[in-house]
Amino acid sequence: MPSHGPSATAEDSSRTLVKILGRIRPPRFPRRNFSVVRFGAMEDGRQDSRPGFARAISSCHREGGGHVNVPPGNYLVNGPLHLLSNVDLHLARGATIRFGTNPEDYLPPVEVRWEGTRCYSYSPLVYAFRQRNVAVTGHGTLDGQARAFWGAWKSKQARDQHALRTMGMQATPLERRVFGAGHYLRPSLFEPHECRNVLVEGVTFRGSPFWTVHPVFCTNVTVRGVRVLGGTTNDDACDPDSCRDVLIEDCHFDTVDDHVAINAGRDRDAWSLPGCENVIVRRCASGRSRASAFAIGSQMSGSVRNVFIQDCTVRKVRENALYVKSNSDRGGTVENVWVQRVRVGSCGSLVMLQTDYKRVRGHAYPPTFRNLHFEALRCRTATRFGIYSAGTIRRPIHSVALWNIRIDQARTGVRVRFTESVDARNLRVNGQEIALGKGRR
Repeated sequence: MPSHGPSATAEDSSRTLVKILGRIRPPRFPRRNFSVVRFGAMEDGRQDSRPGFARAISSCHREGGGHVNVPPGNYLVNGPLHLLSNVDLHLARGATIRFGTNPEDYLPPVEVRWEGTRCYSYSPLVYAFRQRNVAVTGHGTLDGQARAFWGAWKSKQARDQHALRTMGMQATPLERRVFGAGHYLRPSLFEPHECRNVLVEGVTFRGSPFWTVHPVFCTNVTVRGVRVLGGTTNDDACDPDSCRDVLIEDCHFDTVDDHVAINAGRDRDAWSLPGCENVIVRRCASGRSRASAFAIGSQMSGSVRNVFIQDCTVRKVRENALYVKSNSDRGGTVENVWVQRVRVGSCGSLVMLQTDYKRVRGHAYPPTFRNLHFEALRCRTATRFGIYSAGTIRRPIHSVALWNIRIDQARTGVRVRFTESVDARNLRVNGQEIALGKGRR
């Protein structure tokens, strides 16, 4: 995609959008069915059904693929489910998978990306590694039971969190970054890792120990008609991470942390790895959050490009409805972002562009933000800022379009500093039209 500035037309973005959508195709599966009950899973919610699920997944894969069906019932699964190529884990309406809360069941460690840095740690509750054509579909529920156990690890993770970040910045070999027994890095709920052709459709996720739907280094990902309900903390609903060609549509999110966070790794560990490109979020409903609704970053060191957020609604979030966040530890670039037709009830700030996230300033690797386009936004109440854009004197934010935006009530209307080429057209805050010059501010 060319580096469109704010003067780019709707036609430019539409052509790019059509090209991206033309490449995104959900996987298809043979009409073969493998009931987990037939392989020994129990619907009583008391006996461990993981062996039956594992046998059904293995058999489905071995016979060329199909649907691993989970009939109505309550299934206790003590440990992770590892999906294989050409397998659709299909949950019938009324089916609930409850994942056990003994951390030893999620060992040995597997390769993951934890808060933007690669390592070996506890297996995600549903995991796929270097597979093709994998899916989780249906109308059932996957319950991570975060409140029953995993949430307590938040207060214990600081030492491991710091150690992993240090390993990433020092380029410690991946095979030496092992955080298994005796460590406290919480697992995500669903993490397809280095997979191609991924589909998540219709299901409900709740109680995730950590990030909920977290595709990493994947290509051709569709997340459609999914509900994500809250866990405890850091339960982001959907975090595409260094993925390419991603469609997130018709979903409902109601979590503690961010609803959608588009990421591309953290600091030095991500600079030589693929970024996140060609992400479309449309017709999604953001319910309540203590954090933000739609975010890019703060783990964006591998760069994020070509993002479309369209026709979404936000009910009430404590922080920001639309948030691009990073700091001078990260490096990387966020560019070519189009946000259109978003309606917001209540938020901290409607648009927040921040290059000093967590108050980190003056370090050696300032990020680049450029070509960010916001159009046809409506917000009832912003308790902090209507629009906030803050680069740095060393690395200003460049090319921000603010077109046809109305904010009924904002404590502070607009604050823009170290931002070049701002194009404001019909920007109204607190009943008044705001005029912003197009030069550097």
